[in-house]
Amino acid sequence: MEIQTTRFGVMSIDDDRIMTFPNGLLGFPQHTRFALVQTGTENYFFWLQSVEDANVAFIVTDPTIFFREYGVALRDEQRQEIQLTNEQSIQVFAICNKVGEWLTGNLLGPIVVNAENRLGTQIVLTEKKWTTRQPLLRLQTAAEIPLAKSA
Repeated sequence: MEIQTTRFGVMSIDDDRIMTFPNGLLGFPQHTRFALVQTGTENYFFWLQSVEDANVAFIVTDPTIFFREYGVALRDEQRQEIQLTNEQSIQVFAICNKVGEWLTGNLLGPIVVNAENRLGTQIVLTEKKWTTRQPLLRLQTAAEIPLAKSA
């Protein structure tokens, strides 16, 4: 499938990289189909690009890369929404944002996807251990990056 993006132009995306969110994402209920775009082979971050709107895209990551103890307990209606029958098929993503000098993740509003059928939903957790701006990593500024010395 070919999709239009504002960041990468026209992209050819395999059908198995398209996810359907029957209720959309929080704040974007009209956007129900997204492509998971990998920008590098050893990258922990992906673009979740709307198939319907080239202007709508989010940077996402697997929060367990940063917090091994992170987990999501689904209610029965959430399992039914994504037709989940096998717990091993759950993929969890957090939407990332740049806040000051930090890259943060929304760990209170994770995106949960059934990898078998690529149906997803965004849920809201009530656990106070996490935040909507959970620091993931500190971004380097140009002044902090050592320059290579020329010989």
